[in-house]
Amino acid sequence: MTILIFIAVLVLLILVHELGHFLAAKYFKIRVDEFGIGFPPRLKTLFWWGETRFTLNAIPFGGFVKIFGEDPDEESIEGPEKERSFVHKSRAVQAVVLTAGVFFNALLAALFIVTAFMIGIPVSDGVYDEKYVKDPRVNVVHVVDDSPALLAGFEVGDVLLEVRSGEGEVRQIERPEDLSGFLENRAGEEVFISYERDDEEKEVSLIPQTDAVDEGAATVGLGISTVGLVSFPPHLALYEGFKHTAELTAVIAVELVRFIGNALTGQADFSQVAGPVGIVGLVGDAWAVGFAFLLYFTAVISLHLTIINLFPFPALDGGRLLFVAIESVIRRPIDPKISNALNGLGFILLIVLMIAITAHDITRIFG
Repeated sequence: MTILIFIAVLVLLILVHELGHFLAAKYFKIRVDEFGIGFPPRLKTLFWWGETRFTLNAIPFGGFVKIFGEDPDEESIEGPEKERSFVHKSRAVQAVVLTAGVFFNALLAALFIVTAFMIGIPVSDGVYDEKYVKDPRVNVVHVVDDSPALLAGFEVGDVLLEVRSGEGEVRQIERPEDLSGFLENRAGEEVFISYERDDEEKEVSLIPQTDAVDEGAATVGLGISTVGLVSFPPHLALYEGFKHTAELTAVIAVELVRFIGNALTGQADFSQVAGPVGIVGLVGDAWAVGFAFLLYFTAVISLHLTIINLFPFPALDGGRLLFVAIESVIRRPIDPKISNALNGLGFILLIVLMIAITAHDITRIFG
């Protein structure tokens, strides 16, 4: 089921991105020869829509729209249909066609986040007005390595209910402070914590340790936070959704630029990078939380694709935009042999990168 959901998410994101390019090209009367899901070699022609062939291709890392003249050749430059060629449109039109894909991805992300806010998604305490937050509960958001909590089997997402001592003192856990206050001065003493997972109540015993930071306190190694279900009426969901999309886009852009900077200096943590195989598991986790959270997670992936596609790297939309900008400055087209060669090389490097990331995902899973 998880793999089917992942395939559906991947195909949706590809379709939306390429649909943006396709519709923009059609609007400006540019010929579109092919709309491909995946990269060649071609497996099957799905159908024809007018002059455009819709195809399914073998390499499942993305998709493409083959726009007449985007990779200039003799036919698109001097042929009988050159007026319908991308290369003969103004640079403003070229820029619009090139950015239409990422615009559609960003718009899809915003609509998914708005929908998730209307349905209701988990948020930490204090992020939104409490009148819109329902059923706040203390959730596990982190389990410290080699801690009593990890040994006891706690997992992220567990809902804490109550804690009691060996002498029978009981405290309901309604806020994070309830647990930390109860554990204070109980280092080395056995305590019992009841929690809920998958609608099933469980109880485990732990022995708190002295806190390494605050020697006067005790800890079991749980990072906890009050999490509730936030749900907005449609008009507020629209406002909060687009606002959150803008904020999230900025955060993702900063983090990706920082990661690339660290990669260039040899300081990047590649264990945090996930390719298609790695994302399968994350999609499954999101689905387990609920449909609204799956929408939110899909929106996050879509925003990552938006930012990555704008990087000025050959074969990406950002790389092609860079060529358009250079042509605007030098006031003449770049030699097609040079631009086509750079885009071809960029495409090969991207495929190699995706294969490497996929191999890393597989190694991490089975390693």
